[in-house]
Amino acid sequence: MSSDRHPPQQSAHFLTVAPGERLHLRRIHQADAGQPVLMLHGAIANARTFYSERGRGLGPWLAARGFDVYVLDLRGRGLSTPPIGAHSQHGQTESIQVDIPAALAEISRLRGESQTIQLVAHSWGGVLLSAMLARHPQWAARISASVYLGSKRSIQVWNWSRLYEIELFWQRLSTLFVWRYGYLPAARLGMGADSETRQSLRDSRQWVRARRWIDAQDGFDYSAALAARPLPPTLYLAGGQDPVRGHIDDVWRFMAESGPHEQALQLLGRGGGLHRDYGHLDMLTHPQAEQEVYPLVLEWLQRHRVE
Repeated sequence: MSSDRHPPQQSAHFLTVAPGERLHLRRIHQADAGQPVLMLHGAIANARTFYSERGRGLGPWLAARGFDVYVLDLRGRGLSTPPIGAHSQHGQTESIQVDIPAALAEISRLRGESQTIQLVAHSWGGVLLSAMLARHPQWAARISASVYLGSKRSIQVWNWSRLYEIELFWQRLSTLFVWRYGYLPAARLGMGADSETRQSLRDSRQWVRARRWIDAQDGFDYSAALAARPLPPTLYLAGGQDPVRGHIDDVWRFMAESGPHEQALQLLGRGGGLHRDYGHLDMLTHPQAEQEVYPLVLEWLQRHRVE
């Protein structure tokens, strides 16, 4: 795929998933769009993880190389409506069972039922995608490859960053903020790019601490499901300077508990042959990421394209 093209065009699609609730799905593509890719953000984040209106980010970068990119704002985040507030009731279950499948269905409507789709996720988005594939094998059969950047399910490493970011903020202070506001207004507090509902916070905290990957709502065993139905070929990327939100040891554990599938783990740092050690966010936003990180994503997706 060549990047010698006109700048990709962007368009907004809105999907109704419940009465009064719509998801924003941003499409970024060339006129002769090729392989479709769905991109999913993590916790306290939104779709802007992957794109800007000025054409920066991994989404436009892949679109300039011929991919048909779709970037999803999960319910209440980014341009999805209504924004998360004190009365928001949805959590991870809605993301896994409704929102992500709705985005895939829209891509299928636009590109055809026989078209394979590829997945790219940052942080907690990779956990949600794998959980969705475990519960929806009909979609797993349509996915030709995935790339997860800084994705982990549980956090078992112990260091000072864990004590501050997880034990103090995520497990304790966030509870006080939810009690005060009815939800976690992470952007207002300067703790992230977007908000989390009371339920999504409860769901993610339970998974971060649990040794076994079990759904708290209905007891669904994700590891058992993935052991029986392998994931698509998946590249796991871990930052060389990511001490807790995507530590390479926890990324490896997530990869291992996701069942037997074609997989690769690469360190985004000097130890992995790169020129700098990338952190949890700047693996996508640092100017050098376009030269060192983005090509790794491109190579994996191109290698596993199914025409």
